[in-house]
Amino acid sequence: MKSLKKLLATSALVLNLPLFAHAAEEQSALQSAEQSVNALLATVQEVKPYFETDRERYFSSIEESLSGFVDFDEVAIGVMARYAEQATPEQITRFGEKLRVTLTRFYGAALVGYDGQELVFLPAGEPSPDPALNTNVRMQITANNSTVELQYTLFLNDVGEWKLKNLYVGGINLRRQYFTQFSALMNRHGNDIDQVIDNWQ
Repeated sequence: MKSLKKLLATSALVLNLPLFAHAAEEQSALQSAEQSVNALLATVQEVKPYFETDRERYFSSIEESLSGFVDFDEVAIGVMARYAEQATPEQITRFGEKLRVTLTRFYGAALVGYDGQELVFLPAGEPSPDPALNTNVRMQITANNSTVELQYTLFLNDVGEWKLKNLYVGGINLRRQYFTQFSALMNRHGNDIDQVIDNWQ
């Protein structure tokens, strides 16, 4: 888990950098990437002093920035996997809020130490049968003389916005990592989804 956290920390900056396969959409995607990363870094610069003195204020600002790009309900459905079929919409949303806190605090802490890592987008692989449902973006980020490959899975939501729903870092599937934790809690709490959400950390 420590190695996963170390790898994830290197990807914190580019969480807000979508890139899309279709030429007709590429320009707007690049514009969105520039806007999101500039907004994120501006937020970090503005609230960075509060990381030590008022962390709730700091993390609240980071959460607001991330929420524009990440669909936490879709992240929750992916983490729940087969258990999502027995979950109510309210449970999915509640778990999504738990994951919002989990990811915001992790990435917020990682961004404090951002020191200008080099980011390179990699050639697109085989296109998805349904790009609007799953579009994978591969990239490499270099920091401290080491390179990590990242892959983001995005989808096009009902109002035409690209959103993040999963992340791979160094070949590690974040959704699968969290599913292992979710499944263990389901076993511990007798498949009671509400109990699992209540005890998620």
